[in-house]
Amino acid sequence: MIRATLATISTLLALALPAAAADEFIASPTLRGSVTVTSDVVRIGDLIDNAGSAALIPVYRSPDLGTTGTLTIAQVLSVLRAKQVIGVMTGDIKEVQVTRLARTLASKDLEAAVASTLERRFGLGDAANITVTFDRGISDMRLDASNTGALQPVATRYDARSGRFDVTFEINNDNNPAPTKLRFTGTAIETVEVAVLTRDIDRAELLKSSDVSLERRPKAEVAGEPASRDRTLGMQLRRAMRAGTPIRIADIVKPDFVLRDQAVTIIYQVPGLYLTTRGKAIENGAEGDSVSVLNLQSKRTLTGIVTGRGQVTVQGASQSAPMAPAVEQTSSIKRDDVPAAAALAQSLIQTPASPAQIAQAQIPPVRLSQAPAKSE
Repeated sequence: MIRATLATISTLLALALPAAAADEFIASPTLRGSVTVTSDVVRIGDLIDNAGSAALIPVYRSPDLGTTGTLTIAQVLSVLRAKQVIGVMTGDIKEVQVTRLARTLASKDLEAAVASTLERRFGLGDAANITVTFDRGISDMRLDASNTGALQPVATRYDARSGRFDVTFEINNDNNPAPTKLRFTGTAIETVEVAVLTRDIDRAELLKSSDVSLERRPKAEVAGEPASRDRTLGMQLRRAMRAGTPIRIADIVKPDFVLRDQAVTIIYQVPGLYLTTRGKAIENGAEGDSVSVLNLQSKRTLTGIVTGRGQVTVQGASQSAPMAPAVEQTSSIKRDDVPAAAALAQSLIQTPASPAQIAQAQIPPVRLSQAPAKSE
């Protein structure tokens, strides 16, 4: 009986010893080499594992939001011993790094939040066209990591004359029932993208790629529809303008292909007939403009369309005084039109003495070809 009792006790001791040893190993406090905290204090439970009842005891002030601080092993062990925490396993750790987590609000995000709050209000347009400037230069803003909510505007004021704004936001806080409030003041101006001259430009110059840049300017500076950079290239200004001046659609025109008193080529064109002669422009004109020109041979004034540089085309027989054809160049004349072209040249070179003669000089819009005579 005694032997059986001793055997039972021995077995129980054998089973209990490994468990006790395991409990003793698990209970050993172990130092952490890297610590992250979300509050403004560092507690023992943040620094070591298995801190037990001492876990909630604060021992250090946390680093600034979003920053990392370093503690030596000697500093940590000294503080822990003062709090009656001993036997801490340090391993090969030489120092402890403590990082305080934070929520970072970039300045660009804050500007976008204010612009979105003012969008299409107080006479302003799209948020993308609103430029926000804070009274105090705001870089990236750091908040406690518990501020996980979105920026919600709760109060907005804006003065359209001065462009001044005063906006208050709220952010929900996980650790506090009261939301965090952020207030910003500054100016918000609606801007537009507009082509801007990079140098002084005279009216007669054609705008080149190097002459124009694209900038954002306050909408109030551009009275009228702003011109895009692509729209200005190859165009002329209506007046001379200085460098840095924004360009409006009303400031640009098509380049003049014909200048007043310039020698031009006059083209008279009908189906099957193409004649040219020399002339002089009476007025300026861009491509597609209707201008008056003087036929230097017949001394008649004609109206035509500018179709190229130094080139004016007179279409059809609708002109009251058709031009005289040039002797040096005649092309694209059909065989059936040769007699008509000869008659036209004869009638147009001579100056008509009466409206009846002028009428005889017109080319009929439709010609009827005659059938060849039959041979007997």
